[in-house]
Amino acid sequence: MSKTIFITGAGSGLGRGAALGLAKNGHRVIATTELTSQKTDLLREANELGLDMEVFKLDITNERDREQIEKYDFDVFVANAAINEGGPLAEVPMDRVRALFEVNVFATLETVQIAARKLVEKGRGKIVFMSSMAGISATPYVGPYTATKHAIEGIAQTMKSELEEFGVQVATINPGAFNTGFNDRAAEEKWKWFDEFKHFTRKEDMKKQEEGLGNQFDPEDMIQKMIEIIPADHHKFRTVYPEETENQLKKTEKERWGMEI
Repeated sequence: MSKTIFITGAGSGLGRGAALGLAKNGHRVIATTELTSQKTDLLREANELGLDMEVFKLDITNERDREQIEKYDFDVFVANAAINEGGPLAEVPMDRVRALFEVNVFATLETVQIAARKLVEKGRGKIVFMSSMAGISATPYVGPYTATKHAIEGIAQTMKSELEEFGVQVATINPGAFNTGFNDRAAEEKWKWFDEFKHFTRKEDMKKQEEGLGNQFDPEDMIQKMIEIIPADHHKFRTVYPEETENQLKKTEKERWGMEI
């Protein structure tokens, strides 16, 4: 059955791929982008593919932009917009941490509150939080992002219980490391402020951690998974993908109970 799906952060990466794929599958997609230039580019691609997609600029940190959500009727709200930046937590400048929380947690929750009110009024619908494997695991030098996604996990699990009685479903999608450029850009950011003569974290340790970025998965697989899960009426609360990431995270969670200092 065709659904109306509202998705934030569809200007790039997995969000963009999912928005186009859902529209191709016959769903009515309202896709929003952080920047006007992204809107122009996404509209161009949608038109080239002959897709009926509504696209507009919505910076989720902008109150006027958020108000636009009120105008739309939808069955599924996908809170996908997020930013990422790395760095050692003991030394990362606090303005960078605050910037991540502002987008990934506070502004995300503000958009979801609008969606929740609308769906509760209808008595049905679904909210999907794009979380991450970082919502469950903790990787060195990815701390600021990890902290925001742990917060999203707490928000999503709490809202699931709170909104159930109103007929509104809540779920998370937790991608592993996919090669969209998102993780690579995040790793680069810390070198703008990091100074090996001033900071105690070792540059070579961070460089070694970055080597893992060479083994990222093909985003197309994750996009297909999102296209399957987002409109579905029944599925697990948490969708971790690919399976090897799911197995890795289950192992990590188990190990945490035995962790000692």
